[in-house]
Amino acid sequence: MAVKTINTEMLQKMFLAGAANLEAKKEIINELNVFPVPDGDTGTNMTLTIMSAAKEVKALENPNMLAIAKAISSGSLRGARGNSGVILSQLLRGFTKEIREYDEIDTSILARACERATATAYKAVMKPKEGTILTVAKGASQKAAELAETTDDLDTFISEVIAYAQEVLSRTPEMLPVLKEAGVVDSGGQGLLEVLHGAYDAFLGKEIDYSAIEATSGTTMVKPGQQAETDIKFGYCTEFIIMLEKEFTSKDEAEFKAYLESIGDSIVCVADDDVVKIHVHTNDPGLAIQKALTFGQLSRMKIDNMREEHQEKLIKDAEKVAAQQAENKKKEPRKPVGFITVSIGDGMNDIFKELGADYIIEGGQTMNPSTEDMLTAIDHVNADHIFILPNNKNIILAANQAQSLTEDKDIIVIPTKTVPQGITAIINYMPESDVDTNIDAMNEGIKAVKTGQVTYAVRDTKIDDKEIHEGDIMGIGDAGILAVGQSVEETTKEMLADLVDEDTELISLYYGQDVLAEDAERFSAEIEELYPDVDVDVHSGGQPIYYYVLSVE
Repeated sequence: MAVKTINTEMLQKMFLAGAANLEAKKEIINELNVFPVPDGDTGTNMTLTIMSAAKEVKALENPNMLAIAKAISSGSLRGARGNSGVILSQLLRGFTKEIREYDEIDTSILARACERATATAYKAVMKPKEGTILTVAKGASQKAAELAETTDDLDTFISEVIAYAQEVLSRTPEMLPVLKEAGVVDSGGQGLLEVLHGAYDAFLGKEIDYSAIEATSGTTMVKPGQQAETDIKFGYCTEFIIMLEKEFTSKDEAEFKAYLESIGDSIVCVADDDVVKIHVHTNDPGLAIQKALTFGQLSRMKIDNMREEHQEKLIKDAEKVAAQQAENKKKEPRKPVGFITVSIGDGMNDIFKELGADYIIEGGQTMNPSTEDMLTAIDHVNADHIFILPNNKNIILAANQAQSLTEDKDIIVIPTKTVPQGITAIINYMPESDVDTNIDAMNEGIKAVKTGQVTYAVRDTKIDDKEIHEGDIMGIGDAGILAVGQSVEETTKEMLADLVDEDTELISLYYGQDVLAEDAERFSAEIEELYPDVDVDVHSGGQPIYYYVLSVE
């Protein structure tokens, strides 16, 4: 017997199954990214986006359609990361706007929801490009509209929509030459297909593993015992939560636990979504804190001196001081202008701080900040006008989305695509000028910056007529790969030959965490010899993955 409607219970299962299937296939999707650099993150970004919504949907008990729609829309909107994640959130937002008023969904409603999803996503992208997730979504919505005219059987409807979306995905290499050259289909489109496949499996009644969506049950904290002071090997009970600002992998968790064991005992290190709970008994809490700060900001910090008779009084006093400091922060006068910037390393962070950045979000290629991260940053900056510098083309959409969700502050997104562009933009800011004048000056400033990035390939491919093999060193410019070689320094020089012209006045070289300071200084001297009429600056960027990030002005 044909199934003709989807009720709220089934929709909840289908959405969660789609999210679980995307999570299971995220690494395959990451590997489809065209550039063979170690930053393939489409699958990760889409998964983090949909999981943000899935956790809200999972928490609903006996929801109506409106509750499910709101959870999907708000959860994905705030959790959106990267271009693919933002587009997925917009597809979900459009879809849920259409279904929220109904108790059950039939093929006609489903077709309209697909059409609205596609229209919403296209509208969110300033310059939509065919051959991407947008094209796959459009193909699915067109097929849905066609089928709604001929069938009310949801099994037939969904299976044929997915089959056609798969066909459209297979044609994406013909629409984007860069995909054809690399021999892959669009990664975002593949991600969307995985969501649809998972949802269809739930519709068919297949057994689904939802464990990836389950929240952890929490951690029981270890409290200091009543043993005598002489029996205590490690004197400070240290507890805090890390609010992650970059990826915290299972490898990171194992290494962190091993580090804590080297400085103490009674270890608890549990990662849950975007936070990590830490507990350790140690004689030097500062070591644990310093290590934790490399992953993000700290919250709910508590250090108990287990040898101190009056530890409760000391903690209460410390909490009072912290509360007073927080209150004093709120009383600081609101300033006219503030800056939020995305950065990729300790050295880059320091440079932005020196230039006046109020809030730094660590992110970039390997972990794109979410819309929620942007909103958190906006909340922390007490200013009327706030400039956001995304410094990565894959973060601009998330910044724009945060801008649209903010009502009490004027948010200006300067579309910086690289860290050097962000540095140039903030340097071009003129405190004595009004906001509009500064917007023009900053946008003009970034046009004059040429950027180069030197990294390594993680797989064999062919891009821009260049044969690339795993382990090759690549010099990547604003428009594509400029040089491929075996040596970091020789590849950098080859790339510079394309970037430097007769008008070049300055080359700024930011070396990464895998480059020694003395090697960077020596290399900068070699560049000065090559270009005697050009000033060469060298800075510690501290960025991962990229040996050098450079700007040519």
